[in-house]
Amino acid sequence: MRADRLVAVLLLMQARGRVTAAQVAEELEISVATARRDLEALSTAGIPVYPQAGRNGGWQLVGGARTDLSGLTATEAQALFLLVGPAASIAPDAKAALRKLVRALPDTFREHAQAAAEAVVIDPARWGEHVKDRPELVRRLQDAVVRRLRVRLLYQGRGREESERLVDPLGLVDKDDIWYLIAQTEKGQRTFRVERVVSAELTEDSFERPADFDLSAAWSEIVDRMEELRSGLTATVLMDERFVWVMQDRLGRNCEVDGTEGDRVRLRITAPTPLMIAQHLAGWGGSIDVVDPPSVQAELARLGRELADRYSGIR
Repeated sequence: MRADRLVAVLLLMQARGRVTAAQVAEELEISVATARRDLEALSTAGIPVYPQAGRNGGWQLVGGARTDLSGLTATEAQALFLLVGPAASIAPDAKAALRKLVRALPDTFREHAQAAAEAVVIDPARWGEHVKDRPELVRRLQDAVVRRLRVRLLYQGRGREESERLVDPLGLVDKDDIWYLIAQTEKGQRTFRVERVVSAELTEDSFERPADFDLSAAWSEIVDRMEELRSGLTATVLMDERFVWVMQDRLGRNCEVDGTEGDRVRLRITAPTPLMIAQHLAGWGGSIDVVDPPSVQAELARLGRELADRYSGIR
């Protein structure tokens, strides 16, 4: 007796309130005898399902359609459908799962959950582009993560040298349309850029995922480390308050407000090198003042001279 069929029977009873064995058989495409045995099995197992004899009888779930088989509260159901709903617009499997989840909810939750699922549509394609399919390599690695199977990677380093790695895949992250694999190796936890994976072979060896591993927390730590490496140098910049939001929008966490000086806002701009900071700031011309360090001031002056030399003869 399949567990998923018993769950389907429960969902059907929840939706209709009362069912007969014949109705269950027709809905699930099984025999009436099998449907009757499933109903009896649910009752025997302690599920609040009981039969009612008579012409209008059948099997009924105690509490009727108000019983919440999912165990979700109204707030949890709405939050879940707000999250899953947008994905359903671009993933057929997610759409099918969403329909089943709706059926698992009581009537009192169902309307708001459905509205939440339809509140947002995500279009991941940029203007002028088609929606990109998830790379086949990502699908294969995702399968390994779910099935807890070790993977043999052929990986290309930054110098384009190739090396073979046997890894325990812990999770995948999609950041700005770039995929990363977080995996456990013999040298500890490592992050692999999927586009550098030449090949990935799923082995038959299973592994045990660390009980305390949290993908979101692990990725947050990785981002913090990367941003720290990318923020090796800090420049102090003064600019008018009305333009601060533009600078923050362009540089993100590499631009922080550090107080005010008179009618101007003091910003801390970070990047790995003086040149990179100067390149970010050069387009602002005289509307900003770089207070320090001198290395960034020197790079800006050099860029200015290069531009002046190249275009000074143009009228």
